[in-house]
Amino acid sequence: MSLSRPIPVITPKEPKNTAWLGCLIEAETPAQVAALIETLLQSQQHCRQARVLMLGRAQDPRFAGMQPVDAEELAFAQEALQAGDDARLSADGKRCALLLLREQQVVLLLSMAIEGAAKAVLIRLSPYLQLGARQLHHTIKLAELYDSHSQLEHSENLQRALFSISELSGSDLEMPDMLQEIHRIVSGLMYAENFFIVRYYAERDCMRFLYYADIQDQDKPETNRDMRLEERRHTLTWYLLVRGKPLMGSNEQLQQQVNGPLLIVGPDSDDWLGVPMLRNGQVHGALVVQSYGTGIVYSRDDLALLEFVGNHILTALERKESKDELERRVRQRTEELAELNRGLMQEVHERHRAERLQEALFQVAQLATADIDENTFYERVHSVVGRLLDAKNFFIALLSDDRSKLEFPYFMDAGERHQLARPVGRGLSEYVLRRGQAWSGTREDIMALTRAGEVVPHHIGEPSAYWLGVPLKVDEAVIGLVAVQNYDSQAAYGAPEQELLSFVALQIANSIYRRRSAVALHQANLRLEHRVEERTRELRAEIARREQMQQQLHHQVMHDPLTGLPNRGYLRERLDRVLNRIRSDPSRRCALLYIDVDRFKVINDSLGHLAGDEFLKAVAVRLLTHVREPDMVARLSGDEFAILLEDIENTDTATIIADRVLQAVAAPLRISGKELEPSVSVGIACGDAGYLDADELIRDADMALYQAKELGRKRFAIFDEALAKGMVDVLAMESELRKALRQNEFEPHFQPICRLGDGHVVGYEALIRWNHPQRGLLRPSDFVKIAEDSGLIEAIDWRLFELSCRLLAQQGPGEPFITFNVSALHLRHADFDVRILKMLERSGLAPDRLVTEVTEGALLDNPESVRAVLDRLRSAGVGAALDDFGTGYSSLSYLHSLPLRMLKIDRAFVQELDKSDSSNSTTVVAAILALAHALNIQVIAEGIETQAQLDALVRMGCEMGQGYLLGSPAPMSHWVAGGED
Repeated sequence: MSLSRPIPVITPKEPKNTAWLGCLIEAETPAQVAALIETLLQSQQHCRQARVLMLGRAQDPRFAGMQPVDAEELAFAQEALQAGDDARLSADGKRCALLLLREQQVVLLLSMAIEGAAKAVLIRLSPYLQLGARQLHHTIKLAELYDSHSQLEHSENLQRALFSISELSGSDLEMPDMLQEIHRIVSGLMYAENFFIVRYYAERDCMRFLYYADIQDQDKPETNRDMRLEERRHTLTWYLLVRGKPLMGSNEQLQQQVNGPLLIVGPDSDDWLGVPMLRNGQVHGALVVQSYGTGIVYSRDDLALLEFVGNHILTALERKESKDELERRVRQRTEELAELNRGLMQEVHERHRAERLQEALFQVAQLATADIDENTFYERVHSVVGRLLDAKNFFIALLSDDRSKLEFPYFMDAGERHQLARPVGRGLSEYVLRRGQAWSGTREDIMALTRAGEVVPHHIGEPSAYWLGVPLKVDEAVIGLVAVQNYDSQAAYGAPEQELLSFVALQIANSIYRRRSAVALHQANLRLEHRVEERTRELRAEIARREQMQQQLHHQVMHDPLTGLPNRGYLRERLDRVLNRIRSDPSRRCALLYIDVDRFKVINDSLGHLAGDEFLKAVAVRLLTHVREPDMVARLSGDEFAILLEDIENTDTATIIADRVLQAVAAPLRISGKELEPSVSVGIACGDAGYLDADELIRDADMALYQAKELGRKRFAIFDEALAKGMVDVLAMESELRKALRQNEFEPHFQPICRLGDGHVVGYEALIRWNHPQRGLLRPSDFVKIAEDSGLIEAIDWRLFELSCRLLAQQGPGEPFITFNVSALHLRHADFDVRILKMLERSGLAPDRLVTEVTEGALLDNPESVRAVLDRLRSAGVGAALDDFGTGYSSLSYLHSLPLRMLKIDRAFVQELDKSDSSNSTTVVAAILALAHALNIQVIAEGIETQAQLDALVRMGCEMGQGYLLGSPAPMSHWVAGGED
C-alpha cells in the first residue's frame, strides 16, 4: 500500500526545532544523524516509535549504536525498498516505511497511534525530515570517505613495512640489528610488544630462536645456538613448525586447536598468535606475538596480516642468511687467498734469493775453470760474495799440507789488501777450523770466548763488532775457512747471512780444490806423458806378439786338431758369407754335402781309438783330393764331415761330386794290419736366396743324410720339400701327442673276451684310441711309433691303464676281468708292480680282475727281473698272460718258469683253422690247449673272425676267445648298454 498523495509542509515549533537543528549540524557520524531523526519523530505527539534502518550495513562499524529492530520490522522495510515506493503503509495503517536515501538503502520505519494524526505530523515535519535525510546522506558519504582513507593509509603502512623488510635483506645491518628492526616494523602494524622469530631447518631437524622479545619471560631461550626440534616437543612453537598451521587465542582455545598435549613454556599470556613461515608448502620458521594484561585480543585480520608479513620476513631472512653466508665464504676465501699470497710472496722472495745464490754459486764454479791467476780468482770470489751480503772486510784462510800453518791468500780489511801467514794457534779462525762448523758473533761473544780460553785474538787494527766465519770443506775434510767481519755495530750478521755464506763456502772450497787439483794434474800429466811414451813402445812390441798368438789361436779354434780341417764354426762363418753373396745375386747357387762314415763305431770299438783316428785322417785326405778351390772340406764332429761347394750351376754338379766321394772313400784301406772297405752316406742340400742363415742349410743337409742312411747307407740323398714335410709332420705329431696328454684326448676301447661255449662275456682287452680334434678317432698304428720315438709311450700307457681300471670298477663288482699289454719299457722299472697296485687302489678295481699281458720280446730283455715283478703281482692277486704265444723261439720254456694265469694263441694259427689245408695249424692249436690244460693255464684264442674258426676252437676244447666275430673294440658305454658290432 503506497502513499500517492503529496505531503504538505507544516513548520514545527521554532524553539525546540532550533536546538535540534544545531545538534544535526554538529552530528559527524551516520549513527548520530539517525538518532536525531528518530528523536525528532518520536517527540511528536502521535508517533510511538521511529527507526532509521541501514539495510545491508548491519555489520558496518560506522553505524554502530543504532537501535536493533525485530525480524518483522526488518522484513517490512526490505519490502518497501524492493518495491521502490517513496512511502509504504502497512495493511493496518499503523506502520509506515519511508525511503529516505534510496542509493544508500536507508529506510525510515514509523509506528503511529492514529493514522490521521500520523499524516498531520508527517506533513508538519516534512522540511526537517528532508534536512535530516540530506545530513544523513552527507555523513554516510563522509564515513565512506574516511573508511577509504583509512584503508589506503593501512595499505600504505603495510606497503611501507614490506618495503622496509625487503630493504633490510640488502642492508649492512648485522643480523641482530636487522631482527630488531623487523620487530619495530611489525609493531607499527599491530600490537607486537612481545614478539619472537623462529627458524626451522628441516634437513637437520633443528630450530633456532633468531629473535626473542618478551616483557614477562625471564627465562628467555638462547638465540645463538641451534636446538633439536624434539627439545620443544608439544610446545606451541613445536606445533606451529610441525603442523604448519597458525594458532591464535587463549590457552584454553589453543588447547582445542592443537589436538594433543600442550606444554606451556614461559608465563601465561592473555592472547597468543603464531603463524608459520612457509615456502612452497614447506615450513621454514614461525612468527609469534602475545599480550599480557592489556586486554588486547588478536583478530583474524591480525592473523592474515601476520601471515602476509611472515612470507616477506622469511624472504628477507633467507636473503640475509644467504648474504651472510656468501660474505662469510668471501671472507674465508679472501683470508685463504691472502695466506696463499703471503706464501707466494715468500716463495718469490725465496726464489729471488735462491736465484741470486745460484748465480753466485755458478759464477764461483766458473772461476774454478777460468784461465785466470790465483789473485784474480780471489778478487772475483770476493766480488761475488759482496753481492750477497756485507763483505767489505773479507778473507780466505787455508791450511798448509802439513796442517801446521795457516795461510791467508786473500785478506781484505778496511779497504786494504794484506798478505798474511802464521802458525796454527788459538785464533778465532782456528776456533772455526777446530769445530768444523760455522760461527758468528758480536764483539761481546768474541770476548766471552777469549775469557773462556777458547780464543787468543790476533787483531789487525780494532776488534770487529760482528764476525762470521764458515769452514771450507772437501769430502768432510776442513781445508780452511772464509770469513767476513764488520766494525759497524749497526750492521749485524744473522742466520740468513750465515746460511748464504755457508752455501757459497761449499762452492769456494770445491773451486779451490779443483784449481789445486788442476795444477797437480798438469804436473802429473807431464810425468804421465813421459811414462806413456815409454809404455807405448813396450805395448807395440806386445801387440805384435799378441796378434801372432791370436792368429794361431783363431786357427786352432776354427780347425779340427785331428785332421787339420776347418771345424763346424768355420764352416758356419764361411757358409753365412756365401749365402749373403747369393742373396745379393739370386742367380747363384751353392751346395752342402753332409757326410757320415758308415759303421764307424764298429771300427772304433774293434780296432781302438788310435786306429779310429788314423781311419778318420785317411778319409779326410780322400775327401780333400776331390775338392777344388774355393770349395772346402770340414770336419763337423766324430765321424761327420761336410763339403761346401760355393758355386754350382745346378743340382747335377753336387750329385757328381757326391758320387766321386762315394767311390773315392770306398777304395780299400789298411789300418792296424786290417784291410778295411770304408763307406759313407751323403746328404745333399742346395742353397739359394731362400735360406736365411747357415744353420738352415746344415739342418736340411742333415735331413737328407738321415734319409740316405734309412735307405741303406753307402749312397747319397737330396733334400726336397717332401722330405721336409715328413720331418715336420713327425714334429707336429709329437707336439700334438703332448697336447693330447694335457687335454685328456686318449680313451680306452674294450674288445670283449667271450666264453666260447655259451658266448658269455668274461673279460675285456683294453686298447688305446686317440680322439684327435681334427683327424677323428686314431688307432695305435697311427701314432704309437712316434710316441715310442719321442718317449711319450709310457705316459700314454699309464693313462690307458688307469682309465680302463676306473671304467671297469664303475660298473660294480662282478666276474669280467680286464687285460692290457705291458711293454718291455715298463718291465725295466723295478717298481712297476708297486705303481700297478697303487693305481688299482685309486681306481677301486679288485686286483684279481686285472691281467697284464707280456710278450716274448719283453721277456728276452731281462727274464729274471720280469719273473720277479710278475711273482709280486701274482701275490697281490694280479694275473699275467703270455701274449702272441707260438710265434717265438722259446715260448714253451716260459710256460713252466713264469707265474702265468693265461696264454693267448696268436691270430696266425687261428686264421688258418677255416682253410682246407689247416691240419698243421689244428695240430699246433690242439697241442697248445693240451699243454695249457696240463699246467692249469687258461687259454684265449685271438683273431676269431669266422664261424668256422669258432666251431673248430670249440671242438678242440678252447675255453675263451676274442676277435671281430665276437665283438670289435668299443667304448665301455657301448658294452654297458648291451650293444654289438
